[in-house]
Amino acid sequence: MQNTVRLVMISDTHGLHKSIVVPDGDILVHAGDITMDGRISDVASFNLWLGTLPHRYKVVIAGNHDFCFERNPAQSRACLTNAIYLQDEAAEVAGLNFYGSPWQPWFFDWAFNLPRGPELKARWDRIQSGTDVLVTHGPPKDCLDMTVRGEAVGCDDLMTAVRRIKPRLHVFGHIHEAYGTTSSKGTLFVNACTCNIDYEPVNRALIHTFDI
Repeated sequence: MQNTVRLVMISDTHGLHKSIVVPDGDILVHAGDITMDGRISDVASFNLWLGTLPHRYKVVIAGNHDFCFERNPAQSRACLTNAIYLQDEAAEVAGLNFYGSPWQPWFFDWAFNLPRGPELKARWDRIQSGTDVLVTHGPPKDCLDMTVRGEAVGCDDLMTAVRRIKPRLHVFGHIHEAYGTTSSKGTLFVNACTCNIDYEPVNRALIHTFDI
């Protein structure tokens, strides 16, 4: 018997979670930048808000603004009692295989930075075959990664990993001005940034339905 699972996707809420409307669904996915400047108190507030939402499951990763998850990981994780937090980890959720990771190519002096090349590639090499839903904070190269300056800043090695594992869905954020969706070679790519480039929470949550 076929089941339908409805995913609702947001990202880059930057502490403004109480200002957004989140449609109902089975799984809420947040692709990082929970906070503006990485305060654990903001994670606690976010967690309380998650607890008010009707989704049975919430899958969350950190982003480059979420310093507390890099500097105080145990304390930060402990705050997220209403979510499944993934940091270079896999989880089966509602019959779908998820993998989540917060890293991105070096970006000023923010959290979860790694230089392009072997160190970052090593993170993507951990992504398991059979992943249905890949959640990263940053985008792959040349896919919803264009900045306002006209630079494609996504990660080449991440795109190589996506081509290897062939997830059905890849959710990310980070580049606010590249919000939207596109499909390529059997993968739906979703830049789910809630905030625009001016940090206004104006972009609607994006939805995808799986038949499993």
